[in-house]
Amino acid sequence: MPIFRPFRGIRPSDDYVDTFPTHPLDNFTQEEINKKAQQDSSYIQMIKPYVVSKSKDIDRNLRKIRTNFEELLADNKLVQDNSSYYLYEQIMPNKAVFRGLLGLVSVDDFRNGKIKKHESTLTHKKEKLAYYLEKVNIQAEPVLLTYMANPKVELLMNHEEKNVPVLNYLDDSGTRHKVWRIDNRLKMQQFKEVLEQIDSFYIADGHHRIGSTALNAKNLQEKNKKHTGLEHYNFVYSFIVSNQSIKIHDYNRLLEDLNGLSEEEFLKKIEENFLIHDKGEAPYYPSQKFHISMYLGGKFYSLHVKHDLRKKMSELNDLDHFLLEEFIIKDILGIDDPKTTDKITYIKGNSGIEGILNIKEKVDSGKYKVGFGIYPVSFNDLLKVSDKNIKMPPKCTYIEPKLVTALVMYDMK
Repeated sequence: MPIFRPFRGIRPSDDYVDTFPTHPLDNFTQEEINKKAQQDSSYIQMIKPYVVSKSKDIDRNLRKIRTNFEELLADNKLVQDNSSYYLYEQIMPNKAVFRGLLGLVSVDDFRNGKIKKHESTLTHKKEKLAYYLEKVNIQAEPVLLTYMANPKVELLMNHEEKNVPVLNYLDDSGTRHKVWRIDNRLKMQQFKEVLEQIDSFYIADGHHRIGSTALNAKNLQEKNKKHTGLEHYNFVYSFIVSNQSIKIHDYNRLLEDLNGLSEEEFLKKIEENFLIHDKGEAPYYPSQKFHISMYLGGKFYSLHVKHDLRKKMSELNDLDHFLLEEFIIKDILGIDDPKTTDKITYIKGNSGIEGILNIKEKVDSGKYKVGFGIYPVSFNDLLKVSDKNIKMPPKCTYIEPKLVTALVMYDMK
C-alpha cells in the first residue's frame, strides 16, 4: 500500500484567509496576474518576483520568494500547525460536494508504481518546476489522487465534519472551501490504519507536479550522501479523494482544416471505421462510450465506432480519445504527432450539451473546420489505463474538484 503521511501544514491566518489563496496561475492572463500581484497578503504577491519581475536573475527571484514566505510566517500572516492530516471539502455553487484528505505521499511509491499515472509529461516543464522546488522549497497546490472508495474512510470523515473547521473560505467563483485539522493521535492512527488498506492511488490531476517533485528528490538525493528517504523533499503534497468524490468531464477537440479533403471525401474516409448518422442541426451530445459527436459544415453527426474496431482495440487502448486520434486525426487528417501540432485546439466540456454548443460556436466562427465532442472517460477506464501503464493522448480528462492554491501549503524545509 502507498504511504500517506500527516504534515505540518502552513495556512493563512484568520485575517488573511479571504485574500491569500488563489486559483492556479494558468487560470489567469498575465495582465490579471500583474494586477493580483499588487494586492497585499496574497499568494501571488508572495511569488511576485517570479511571475512579474523583469529581472532575469532567476535564482535571485526565487530566493526572494522564499524570503517573502518566511517574512509572512514571522508576521503571523501565515501559521504553521503541528503534524496533522486535513479533511478538505468543496461545496460548489451547484451544491455538488467534493471531499477528501490532505497529506503527503512518497516519491518512492510514485517510482515503484503504487501511485499510478495515465498521462505523459513534458520533460522541460518538469525540469523547470523541479528547479523552482529546489530553490523555494514550498509546495502550494496538492496533486489530486484518487482511489476506490473505502466505507471506513468515509465514516471517519463523516465524524470529523461534526467539528468546527479551521478554515472556512468562499472564493470569488462562489465555491466554499472548508478545512478540518486532524491532529489528535488516536484519530490520526485510525485514519492511518484504514488508509493502509488502499492498494494504489491514481493520479487524477497533477502529473507534472508529482513528476517534478520526484525529479527534484532525485537531484537532491544525488547531492546528499546521508540520504535516508525520510527527508522532506521525498514527499509530495497530495489531496486524496475516492471515486465517489470526483467528476470526470469531456475534453473536446477542434481542428483547423481537413487535410485538403472536401467534406464529402472526409466523411467517406471516416466510414471505414465509424458508422455515421446525420443529426442535422440538432446538437448531439454522445450518449455513451464509442459514440463521438462531430460538427462539420453546419451539421451534427454521431460517429459510432464499428464493432470490429472495438474488438481489435479492446486489449490495447479502446478509449474514444485514442480511437479518434489514431483513426481520424492521424490516419485521415495527417497529424502525426498531436502533442506538438498547432492544428488542434482542446476545449473543456461540462458533461452536457453546453460543451457541444461551444464546439458549434467555434466552428461557425470560421476559425475551425470540424469539431469533435467525446464522451467523458469513465473512472473504471481511468484505472484500467493506469494499471496497464497506457498513456492517454493529451487532454483527455477535465476533472473536478479543481483545487485552490495556497489554502494549505507544505514547507519542504
